[in-house]
Amino acid sequence: MPEKEELTRIVGKDNISDAPEELDKYAKDESPVHPVRPRCVVKPGNADEVQKIVKWANETLTPLVPVSSGSPHFRGDTVPSTDGTVIVDLGKMKKIVRIDAEHRVAMVEPGVTFGELIPELEREGIRLNMPLLPRTSKSVVGSLLEREPVIMPRYHWDIADPLACTEVIYGTGDLFRTGSAAGPGSVEQQWEVGAAQNEAAGPLQADFYRLIQGAQGTMGIVTWATVRCERAPSLEEPFLVGSSKLDDLLEFINWLIWRRLVDDCLVLNNSNLARILAKEWPREYESVKDTLPPWLLFFSISGYKYFPEEKVKYQIEAMADIAKSLKLEPLRAIGKASAFEILKMLHKSSEEPYWKLRNKGSCYDIFFITIYDKLPELVSIMNGVAEKFDSPASDMGVYIQPIVQGVNYHCEFNLFFDPNNPGEEDKVRRLSEAAFEALATHGAFFSRPYGSWANMAYRRDAETTIALRKVKKIFDPNNIMNPGKLCF
Repeated sequence: MPEKEELTRIVGKDNISDAPEELDKYAKDESPVHPVRPRCVVKPGNADEVQKIVKWANETLTPLVPVSSGSPHFRGDTVPSTDGTVIVDLGKMKKIVRIDAEHRVAMVEPGVTFGELIPELEREGIRLNMPLLPRTSKSVVGSLLEREPVIMPRYHWDIADPLACTEVIYGTGDLFRTGSAAGPGSVEQQWEVGAAQNEAAGPLQADFYRLIQGAQGTMGIVTWATVRCERAPSLEEPFLVGSSKLDDLLEFINWLIWRRLVDDCLVLNNSNLARILAKEWPREYESVKDTLPPWLLFFSISGYKYFPEEKVKYQIEAMADIAKSLKLEPLRAIGKASAFEILKMLHKSSEEPYWKLRNKGSCYDIFFITIYDKLPELVSIMNGVAEKFDSPASDMGVYIQPIVQGVNYHCEFNLFFDPNNPGEEDKVRRLSEAAFEALATHGAFFSRPYGSWANMAYRRDAETTIALRKVKKIFDPNNIMNPGKLCF
């Protein structure tokens, strides 16, 4: 095909493929999205090649779908929505451009995964504020663009954190740099005078990074991004608190974050924690789960360079006073769950197999943002929907993450199913659509709608849909960037 010859001139013959077995890897993911086989896959090695691909797509009106993470994929955003699509796989762009430990910033290309970046940062004495146990093959840039929740709400000041600056090639083919990376001067000139690309806002008064975060590749392709990091602590003390009532843990979290006592802070139900801890299936999963209460809060208290023992001591005392007033008991272990074991896992990527796939082989996530006093009601609503579909709530995973200094909460339900059982997959699809309607009606905010949720979400907000389509027309006038996603 002639387009293959043109793309070959851009990326080289070894970086383009239309082999059926290769295309099938991108035609479907773990979500219930309808499979569509792409036309071909191209693997650019740098920003110049990406820009040429985007310009070629504009000339030929060819849809592009950018992919930065390795498989498995989960949400349908990397599956083509139309025939004739070209997959732009950014996995070869693996350069860790710069680590600036003094300013706590790392600049990475989109192919850099959590498994690759974490050890490099450890050597520099800094660490990521990262999602809960991301898979080893997950792109750091991809995670930042998806606004995945991070486990240290204390350092989460804005919904976009820890994303800082980006270099993006919009659907027009124009290269643009956001935040402080936009200038004055080039990035290299900024380095020479001691500057770091750690400010997300800009250029001028516009926050252009907000156009590409959560956009699922519908606005452009990011060729590098900077991520804000945190100092690695010299002393950490982890704790677990169990309860049969979610409300009690949420009130405790509210005080812990308000007093700025904790770093890591998250809630899991016993089903999810058992999946994370179990090494053998299904025997060990059941034996761990049976020793755990329905809800578990994990948090850590940290000391850094100066007087870490003294700092941790007074923070533990303050934490204990709050726990006593709420009649809660922070422990080092509950049942077969050890707080120290969880702490060792949290700032790493997930061990293989990925924890969400260890039981039935596949997982579908339902997630939204809310405020903490609405959470118990929304969890109860989700349990009711699950029961209507003969899906026991006890088998469902639940993950609750305070974000933005505890002002908001990410709530996530994990539905585990057998991908080889069409009946199970269909039930999960129908359950998720029913859950969306029930949860949205009661105030759940679906800030990152994927697949069929997107249609349901944008139907509820006509004004936002109109505004987004106007923005899309500016930055991707020919609608080549991942058409069919969101409201495009």
